[in-house]
This record gives sequence, C-alpha cells and structure tokens, in this order.
Amino acid sequence: MDRVYRYQRHIYDLTRKYYLLGRDHLIDALCPPARGHVLEVGCGTGRNLIAAARAYPRARFYGLDISAEMLATARANIERAGLSDRITLARGDAADFDPAALFGRATFDRVFFSYSLSMVPPWRTALECATAALAPGGRLHVVDFGQQERLPRLFRTMLFVWLRSFHVTPRPDLFQTLCDIAEAEGAAVRTTPLYRGYAWYGEIRAL
Repeated sequence: MDRVYRYQRHIYDLTRKYYLLGRDHLIDALCPPARGHVLEVGCGTGRNLIAAARAYPRARFYGLDISAEMLATARANIERAGLSDRITLARGDAADFDPAALFGRATFDRVFFSYSLSMVPPWRTALECATAALAPGGRLHVVDFGQQERLPRLFRTMLFVWLRSFHVTPRPDLFQTLCDIAEAEGAAVRTTPLYRGYAWYGEIRAL
C-alpha cells in the first residue's frame, strides 16, 4: 500500500471525490451518541474522519490504516483542520488489529469502512474484526463499490477494468456477508444500493 499511495496520496482527495459516492451518506448515518467513540478502518487521508468530527463535535474519533504514507498525509490534514485533539490515528491491519493495543479502547460505538473493503484481500475477516470491536448497541457502517446492477453493462465493464489498475476489487457478495455476520452475532442488518447500484451501503446493528 505504501508503494501504491506514495504519490497518489497527494492528489487522492481531489480526484476521488468525483467517484467515491456515498461517503457523505455514511457520515450522515453515523449519528454517534454524545461522547461516543467512532473508529474508521482504512482511514486513508483522514478525509472522512475530519468530516465526521466536524459533523459530530461531541464524539471522539479514531482511524487505522496499513499505509504509513497515507497516515502521514492524514496526520497533516487533521492537524491543519485543528482536530488533532479529537482524532487519534494508528497503523494497523484491517484484518488483524487489536483496538485496545492501538487506541487503549476495546470497543467503539460506531465502526465504519468507506471504500476500503474493496482493497483488503481478507475483507471478510476485516468485517469480522470490526464487528468484534462494536460496543453493545453499536453499529458497523460500510460503503463501497456496488455491482452497477442498474447501470449500463459497458459502464460496469469499463469501471471494473479501471478499478483493477488501482488494486480495487468490488465485492459481489458484500451484502450476503454482512447478513451472515449479523446472523452469527445475533445482530440486525440493513443493506441498500445507492446511485442505481454504483455504491452499496450496509449496516450491522449490535443488540
């Protein structure tokens, strides 16, 4: 990941805003409790954490990423935004992280993935790790590329070819996996396609 993003990180937010659709939908849905704790897995440049921290000024935010290059950019962005006192970052593997060791907390009120699962090879394991980090009554939020099911086939084909050049693989069984994890945990689940299936959004609600 450091090799992939060593240079891209400098223009990442400028370019991605045009096609990483649904990120703000996810942030609007977070609604953490007052003095709640929110973790982003695969936080990248910190764009989502900054937006969420501004939207929910009474919550505390945490982000982990496997790329040291991305974390360097995130720290600079967060400091520039004046939010270093409310956002804590750590380097970690989405599919194998210990939140207590990284952040001094075992659980969070909200955990979210924003266009990161499509870049994590053991993505199902990452979802299981994130679900295990939910506090009682907490929620897991996910947004990522969908299967373009209501868009032209040519568009889907060209998009997927282009995404592969960035090591991005949309997960056709994302919704089913969320349902399977929720059933195993005795949790509630909600899934919905956005923008004619361009993006997929899902939630797991711990009981």
